[in-house]
Amino acid sequence: MNKEKYLERFNAALIQENFLQNLAELQSLHMQNIPFENLDVIRKTPIYLNTENIYDKIVNHHRGGYCYELNGLFHWLLKQLNFDAKLISATVQKPDGTWSKADTHAAILVKLDTLYLVDAGFGDSTISPIPIGGERHTDHSGTYRVEKADELFYDLIREKDDTEKLLYRFATTEKQLADFHEGCVFNQVSKNSPFTHDDLITRTTADGRITLSGHQLTRSENGNKEKIELSSADKKRVLKEEFGIDWDALGK
Repeated sequence: MNKEKYLERFNAALIQENFLQNLAELQSLHMQNIPFENLDVIRKTPIYLNTENIYDKIVNHHRGGYCYELNGLFHWLLKQLNFDAKLISATVQKPDGTWSKADTHAAILVKLDTLYLVDAGFGDSTISPIPIGGERHTDHSGTYRVEKADELFYDLIREKDDTEKLLYRFATTEKQLADFHEGCVFNQVSKNSPFTHDDLITRTTADGRITLSGHQLTRSENGNKEKIELSSADKKRVLKEEFGIDWDALGK
């Protein structure tokens, strides 16, 4: 595992100082160049919570992953760069307001002048560190804040189009990657997992997001959204051109 090769994978340079703007740039570049994707889940290729295996997949084989892989490896990198970073668990709120299986999302907290929530593995979400304390941050996907829910938990909230959505709830207790084993298995095999139904791959762009779901490509730019239905041949081409993934190299 080589941090310079990992940085090169997402077009980032080796930083010299641990400032907020450096952390923000690393997160943004990571989310632009390493997609959130469930292609192994759909093909029943087992995902193991081992940083060496994840590194090989993401760096050597130019793949993406889901939260355990993306945030697990990004956390390793931040520690290598001497950031004060720790993994945490979160519980996702579904669009209908019910809760997903508890503590099955992995995210990162980084301590700088204050604590910041850093998440490179939540799909369509913020591309920047969010301070723990209620201050708002806006990017092209919405306006975000972290609010204290009670004595133990915090909520990540997105404001968009005059509505508020609670995305997930988390505690600040440090976790190890192995602590997410049960959640990782659940999200690979359960019919109640959002990742076991069809191909999903998404990455942020400089001014929006591009997402491939099944055979539908959605491109968002400056608030405008375009959806295109793809043939199987088009899907393979888009996977390579937009996400750098070779369809023929995937497990069947």
